[in-house]
Amino acid sequence: MENVLEYIKKNNMIKPREVIGVACSGGRDSMALLHFLNSVKEELDCEVVAINVDHGIRPSSAFDTEFVMNYCKENHIRAYKFKGEALKVASEEKLTIEQAARKVRYGIFETVIQRGLVDKIALAHHLNDQAETVLLNIIRGSGLTGARGMEPVRDGIYIRPMLTTPREEIMSYLDENSIEFVEDETNSDNTYSRNYIRNIVMPALRKNFKSVDKNIVNFANICAKDDDYINSQIDMRTMIETADYVKLPLTYFYQDEAIVNRILRRALSRFAKQDIESKHINMLRSFALEAENGTMINLPFKIKAVKEYDYLTIGYIKKNEMTGEYPFRSGKLFIEGYGMIRTTSSKVRTEPKIHQHIVDAGRIPTTAVWRFRQEGDMFSPLGLGGTKKLKDYFIDKKIPARMRAEIPVLADGNRILVVADIEIADEVKVTDDTHQFFKINYVRDLM
Repeated sequence: MENVLEYIKKNNMIKPREVIGVACSGGRDSMALLHFLNSVKEELDCEVVAINVDHGIRPSSAFDTEFVMNYCKENHIRAYKFKGEALKVASEEKLTIEQAARKVRYGIFETVIQRGLVDKIALAHHLNDQAETVLLNIIRGSGLTGARGMEPVRDGIYIRPMLTTPREEIMSYLDENSIEFVEDETNSDNTYSRNYIRNIVMPALRKNFKSVDKNIVNFANICAKDDDYINSQIDMRTMIETADYVKLPLTYFYQDEAIVNRILRRALSRFAKQDIESKHINMLRSFALEAENGTMINLPFKIKAVKEYDYLTIGYIKKNEMTGEYPFRSGKLFIEGYGMIRTTSSKVRTEPKIHQHIVDAGRIPTTAVWRFRQEGDMFSPLGLGGTKKLKDYFIDKKIPARMRAEIPVLADGNRILVVADIEIADEVKVTDDTHQFFKINYVRDLM
């Protein structure tokens, strides 16, 4: 493992005085990494701790956890152990056990980071793991991005110090340092896709192609360089982002397919912890250009996509039916699911600012209320002349159908006076005869 320290420094994996949490199952790879990092912690000026996750999938998993904890105690290494429920997550979220275990594991890692227990998580993936990952991604149809394999540093948090180290060197390191480890009996279960690649496919390839692992990794490195160049050509400044979804202008989808695919993957990565398969990317690309407005489709990981006029919206999309009435008066009005509407009375005329309406106070009846759309609502938009159904106005303004029920309106009966943060009715506009004004400001929960 002579190149591991050099690889850490080359990729700036560890900064002085950082606490590095080694994801340690007790298996050979993670034990080798834990031992190695602990042996060079003075040179790297860092602290090394162990993080063990017991997924509860195997009867012997509790023993493995105790093995790690005892090793750490004997070698004066701080250690944390966590209990996961991979089987429960797999059942509830309809994931494979592999997917569920990964989700639980990384969820725990993120919690450990957020609590400030460690600065980074060190993962024990090595060169052969990289070759298996690339091959598995290709088989799954993940495209060039998947073919680049795992990164030495991901999100500035996850580091892989042994990513260029062959398994043979790790085995030699274990022997030379008399490092004990435990065997995971599920490693021989070839019903798991990763094990099938590791135990069946790769050994068969090595019989005729001795350097197959290194060749696959070299291919991955070439893919990474090509992928980085194509990504550098992508401009996503007109993408609209919120906490729950992203909105991609449909003009994006008239670019070259290589660019469009990466735009979609980048958008989806906000919500999916794993790479989305090419079949879903292809489906989204066609959907954006060919689907009718308002059409929605379901994607993995509870992600949805809906075509909304000039945009494709992707993410955790919900359609809320808002209810309730609120008397119109000065002061702050908080509406759950929308935000705050603040109304102030003034005798000074000013030009409306962004997210603000100014109306003639004398033209707002005392019976006016804030509520949500209803059947029969009519609206006379400012300066357009004539009256139309509120539904038709929303359509003309290209407001997505799923969002119309979430927009408060100031109404007197079925007469709409204000559509919150969008438009006022012509009948409440400010004129030269206006002496009293209502200034209405809008602060959305998610903007």
